[in-house]
Amino acid sequence: MISVLHLSDIHMGSGFAHGCLNPETGMNTRLEDFVATLGRCVDRAIASPADLVLFGGDAFPDATPPPLVQQAFASQFRRLADANIPTVLLVGNHDQYAQGQGGASLCIYRTLGVPGIIVGDRLDTHHIQTANGPVQVITLPWLTPSTLLTRPEMEGLSMAEVSHQLLDRLRIALEGEIRRLDPTVPTILLAHLMTDTATFGAERFLAVGRGFNVPMALLARPCFDYVALGHVHRHQILCESPPVVYPGSIERVDFSEADEAKGYVWATVKKQDTQVEFCPLPVRPFVTVTVDLTAADDPQAKLLGAIAKHDLSEAVARLMYSLRPDQVDAVDNASIFAALAPAHTYTIHPQIVTHKSRSRLPELTPTSSLDPLAALQTYLNNREDLADLATEMVAAAQALIADAPCEPGAVSDAPTEEGDTVEDEALRQLRLL
Repeated sequence: MISVLHLSDIHMGSGFAHGCLNPETGMNTRLEDFVATLGRCVDRAIASPADLVLFGGDAFPDATPPPLVQQAFASQFRRLADANIPTVLLVGNHDQYAQGQGGASLCIYRTLGVPGIIVGDRLDTHHIQTANGPVQVITLPWLTPSTLLTRPEMEGLSMAEVSHQLLDRLRIALEGEIRRLDPTVPTILLAHLMTDTATFGAERFLAVGRGFNVPMALLARPCFDYVALGHVHRHQILCESPPVVYPGSIERVDFSEADEAKGYVWATVKKQDTQVEFCPLPVRPFVTVTVDLTAADDPQAKLLGAIAKHDLSEAVARLMYSLRPDQVDAVDNASIFAALAPAHTYTIHPQIVTHKSRSRLPELTPTSSLDPLAALQTYLNNREDLADLATEMVAAAQALIADAPCEPGAVSDAPTEEGDTVEDEALRQLRLL
């Protein structure tokens, strides 16, 4: 029985815009969050202890992370090496150079020969001796159709046909690895991919390169005792026997993941009897406050009231509100800043609504039988914003119909425009008052 800590999609170095500079460390606070969260995973692996740690890919946002970010990542995985816990680092799509040419951001660990660290940058089977016995891990890094596009036989094929060819080759290559397995030893497939039954998360917006979906039938096979996946940021178990699991990302990358639990998976791997447990991590909340002020008599009070309904303590917050142009001066920015102050960081996104569309009243169609005054009165009854002018407008209309002067002001005697409806003519004349 092998105890495995399975985590994925660390994306260390992401989301700096949601943090701020820590003057004591010189680091962005979101980078500190990611390091602390990864540290909690490593703490669990060392304390339990885990027999094996599997990382499902996407260590960084891209293949060339800044040295500070690389150092922060390496310092945590070095702790696993020091504790003699074998660790497999799989190459994901964000770890590769453009067109999938090598996993530069992770291959340095193999080049340096870090003890106990295995880099999975190709389809291969790794035989690992753990504290509780041997285990076989097949690594399947991120694959893209671009790996075939330069081949002469692919010329003229559509992307769908290229993906089909790639999937056929993957099936054959994977079958070759399976045939060489020792059936008496627990087997794990560690893969960074998108399955055809998974639910997307933020990775759909973060994807680097074009991938393809791998059928579940290729993964959920009895020769595997555990299928450890990476790429999808939302934790999900796609199959029970064998367990096919996405642990999800360990930290929130953006607001699209605000409602997703973040964590890792603790798996107890045994031949034909693997148990899995999702372990949530205490990550920083992302909170969005949305409020429409366009109908508010007191925009400031409504805005502050909406903010007060949310717990913003140490959260990454954003305030999104809409208001009319005439309400801008009624909003006090200093008060908003004070209300958002408990948040770790915040952004404010006001939207000026200059026009609200109104559906045409059925009584005021071109075929309406209403006389002009009745049409005008019907229109005014549905315009609360003209209530103060309604009496004068009706009086002006009456004067127009009677061809008599009205007070105050004078009414234009401009001719009726061709095609005007009863409503349009009354309004056109009234606008000239």
